[in-house]
Amino acid sequence: MQWFADAKLGIFIHEGIYAVNGIDESWSFYNKKISHADYMKQLGGFTLKNYSPALWADLIKESGARYAVITTKHHDGVAMYDTRMNSLSSVKATPAKKDLIKPFCEELRKRDIKCGAYFSLIDWSNIDYPGFIKDSSRYSIQNDYARWGRFQHFFQGQIKEISEQFNPDLWWFDGDWEHTAEEWQSEKIRHLILTKNPKAIINGRLQGYGDYATPEQNFPVFRPAYNWWELCMTTNDNWGYHHDNNWKTPYEVITIFVDAVANGGNLLLDMGPKEDGTIPDEQINVLKELGAWNKRNGEAIFNTIGGIPQGHFYGPTTISKDSTTLFLFVHSKSPGTLMLKGLYNKIQEITVLGSGRKLAHKIVGKISWSSVPGLVYIDVPDNAADKYVTVLKLKLDGPVKLYKGKGGFD
Repeated sequence: MQWFADAKLGIFIHEGIYAVNGIDESWSFYNKKISHADYMKQLGGFTLKNYSPALWADLIKESGARYAVITTKHHDGVAMYDTRMNSLSSVKATPAKKDLIKPFCEELRKRDIKCGAYFSLIDWSNIDYPGFIKDSSRYSIQNDYARWGRFQHFFQGQIKEISEQFNPDLWWFDGDWEHTAEEWQSEKIRHLILTKNPKAIINGRLQGYGDYATPEQNFPVFRPAYNWWELCMTTNDNWGYHHDNNWKTPYEVITIFVDAVANGGNLLLDMGPKEDGTIPDEQINVLKELGAWNKRNGEAIFNTIGGIPQGHFYGPTTISKDSTTLFLFVHSKSPGTLMLKGLYNKIQEITVLGSGRKLAHKIVGKISWSSVPGLVYIDVPDNAADKYVTVLKLKLDGPVKLYKGKGGFD
């Protein structure tokens, strides 16, 4: 898990036939916003005529991301590669006649970026899958084990294909909520994956057989208790390409990213290309601005660990792996004077990342006969601030040591 813990940033790609009409991926027919037949008509408009895996990979590299996860198959059952298990794929059933996945993974690896495969366990288009649309089902597993067995053979066959053809570094499962671990044969799936690639890691949506947690869209207020976790989040309000202009600004994305890292997690930021393979300008802008910020401040992000507990500083923090450097993140464009509480260490130097500017600090309230540390005040002038999030690098005299008492005669 070490590369994942160090990576901090991944890019999620939702590309599929839902981009043709710009509607909800799979959920639009499941929730009866559109009929399944009309949804599947989008197969005829999926062209990928301007798809450039190298351009996608370049943009991901520029963002600073260390891994990317792409949809090999969503709940609609349309594979984005040349599956042998049926004919419902971008290669056989659309004008694109292209394998979306293989060239993309190849381009990622040329740039030393890990390749992840999203795969939906459920398949609402497959006649052997029990569920179809909301409030309906085709059959009960208990009444037809043979039919469920055929579906198990089908979806596990696709997992084998993806494993053999693309050898993902990471597996991002979805849809596990509809059945138990026993029904999915989750232990068998994990064994299948790790037999091919013992170093592969698996997200937490495999009914207890994954390696890390994946909260979706909703940001935790307090640091999660998981060893490893990742916040997956859209750049507007939808995963796939959608007629949705509620774009997150670069400032919003960067502050969300910083908070995730400060709380010991990663951010998996989504982009939804159009049906022809082009990426919306708004998403390109967000990824470029995020990348430019990472170039200025990446020392405080990559290969760090989550920061000090809330209460010591009113903002996100991270710590170097040797614990001798503390990074403070300041969201305001006009930060003014900052306060740091309960730091036993002596501060050797304070630097503004990106500019190298040195800042002074003042210790207030330190009593000679008490071991309780004083308050640290740091003045950050307006002309030293980053346009999004300013990062201060505090070089300490040793590993971070914090006061956790109640303010008595400690």
